[in-house]
Amino acid sequence: MAGPVIDVRATGVPEERWEQWRRDRAPLPLPGAPHLVVVAAHPDDETLGAGGLVAMAHAAGTAITIVNVTDGEASHPNSPSHSPSRLAAIRIDEARSAARELGAGAPVRLGLPDGEIAAHEDALTDELRALLDGFGAGGAVCAATWRYDGHPDHEAVGRAAATACGDTNTELLQYPVWMWQWASPDDVRLRSCTPAVLTLPPAVQAAKCRAISHFRSQLLPLSEDPADAAIVPTHVLRRFTGPTETYFR
Repeated sequence: MAGPVIDVRATGVPEERWEQWRRDRAPLPLPGAPHLVVVAAHPDDETLGAGGLVAMAHAAGTAITIVNVTDGEASHPNSPSHSPSRLAAIRIDEARSAARELGAGAPVRLGLPDGEIAAHEDALTDELRALLDGFGAGGAVCAATWRYDGHPDHEAVGRAAATACGDTNTELLQYPVWMWQWASPDDVRLRSCTPAVLTLPPAVQAAKCRAISHFRSQLLPLSEDPADAAIVPTHVLRRFTGPTETYFR
């Protein structure tokens, strides 16, 4: 995740309502393409939103490419203890460790400026189109942050991935990250999509939780200063450690 664009102090809709909503959704079968490409706006988005999918794809013998569009240097924009370059270095290392936990290689880094992806959306679309085109039609499934997720970087990635997938005849799945903070099951944006739910086996759920734990810079305060507060406090983290993941098709 990037910096506090959305109020992480909010508790959002009770998890019980989301559980009921998920029970009424279609199950998502594990994609059958030989390659899975997971596109994340910031290091940790891919693990929070799609870590279970990555682990299950790895277990099935699917090749995996994780793409981190930014290095996440703006997660704490007013930090008195960590410069943007230091934060980027930490988050790059965290993402590599998390990917190893899930059975994937080190993420591909595009290095676009954190918080400014929309200004580079055309270039990002070209990058993703070229990557997906290399697999050929039907050769990959792409999972990317949801185009209505409530964070401008996540939404720009979702739009770019949708265009690139459309141009290359690639199946697209979009995963929410921030949505759980602000939306409700009645939101009109949810009714305009086709949600599906991936059920995670216990071993996969455990691997995802271990992978998430590597993102200490986002889970724990960087210092006692309020500007260094955790970006993913415990009540937010609970949205991502359960036995399912949600995708929009």
